[in-house]
Amino acid sequence: MTDLRIATYALITALGGLGACAHEAELPVTAGTGPDPTLPPPADTLLPTVNIAPAVGWSEGATPEPAAGLLVNAFAAGLDHPRWLHVLPNGDVLVAETNAQPSKPKGLREWIMAQVMEEAGAAVPSADRITLLRDGDGDGVAEQRSVLLDDLTSPFGMQLVGDVLYVANTDALVAFPYREGETEITAEPRKVVDLPAGAPNYHWTKNVIASPDGGRLYVTVGSNSNIAEHGLDKEQHRAAILEVAPESGEWQEFATGLRNPNGMDFHPQTGELWTVVNERDELGSDLVPDYLTSVSQGEFFGWPFSYFGAHVDERVEPQQPELVEQAVVPDYALGAHTASLGLAFYDQALLPERFRNGAFIGQHGSWNREPLSGYKVIFVPFENGQPRGEPSDVLTGFVNEAGDARGRPVGIVVDSQGALLVADDVGNTIWRVTPD
Repeated sequence: MTDLRIATYALITALGGLGACAHEAELPVTAGTGPDPTLPPPADTLLPTVNIAPAVGWSEGATPEPAAGLLVNAFAAGLDHPRWLHVLPNGDVLVAETNAQPSKPKGLREWIMAQVMEEAGAAVPSADRITLLRDGDGDGVAEQRSVLLDDLTSPFGMQLVGDVLYVANTDALVAFPYREGETEITAEPRKVVDLPAGAPNYHWTKNVIASPDGGRLYVTVGSNSNIAEHGLDKEQHRAAILEVAPESGEWQEFATGLRNPNGMDFHPQTGELWTVVNERDELGSDLVPDYLTSVSQGEFFGWPFSYFGAHVDERVEPQQPELVEQAVVPDYALGAHTASLGLAFYDQALLPERFRNGAFIGQHGSWNREPLSGYKVIFVPFENGQPRGEPSDVLTGFVNEAGDARGRPVGIVVDSQGALLVADDVGNTIWRVTPD
């Protein structure tokens, strides 16, 4: 155990006793997985369970462990906190090297969270740039890299529509002109629309995806708190997916009550928009499962008043029972505290048959569960446009035997050859998954 973790645990113990605040899981992660997860009563804890996998990085030559029938190699290494990926039509890969903007913790909870983030490798300065990676000879390793855009503000999502590259900064959706093959963009950005980013900007990542016809953009905006503990006035247009007109910047809330949506993708057969969502913390190690769900115009998913439909979170006051009655039950639970972030449907032919017609999901890993959950890439099979069956592991081994994080998977995309690319923000590497 590191000095930082010892100090954090010592503070928690002094404030109320570790037994009064830590909660060990009574159910396996699988119990909180699938279309009908087990949702036990909330655990009564004085302070949140803090169980961190300290970031140590990969030793030379080490890689994640691929599932049978797969190989993994480093597509690009030595990056600076790579979080999100986008593949351009010519095969170039864009990487958002980014992190939250620095802020001073306010209060005990914020201080503890800051220590957790530092221990987990999530407190590094933000590079605030988008790097272009090019594998010109097609050998699965990017031999060329260049800074496509810099001086951004915690950039995350990227989307090319025609000759316009949209970038979701933490505070605004912006647009740049793009010419195929260029390795640097020097043009000034055009602001499309401001995005909610008021202090403390708790969930800072903003993702963007275009509708299949390119006529609309969808932007994720996470909540500004765990359960609106700072007041609902700090949550205006947050915990939502916004629908934006690319040219005019006119927008509306598309779906709400989504605590922290991140990855989005359109199902290749049905055309439905799907997202993965991080649910609330501090209800114990078995609650609340993150989830994968389709989203439609006007749907409300419960946050902060309830979770998984009408399961009311008694910590939230005042309640709004009329909204809880409307809360949509998510399609598929992904396990409590797995921090599921990346999402990519797979309809290519390169990977083995069992990985087709389903969704790859990057699980960044827990801090609020004992034992750890997530820290891997999984595949959820689909049938007739809906998730069916149990998820299977694709990449594991991100946590070593000592409980340290060698890496943490985030964004996931399918490259121009049909291979899977995975951004690892602790290992500072983009991993590429191909058939064995």
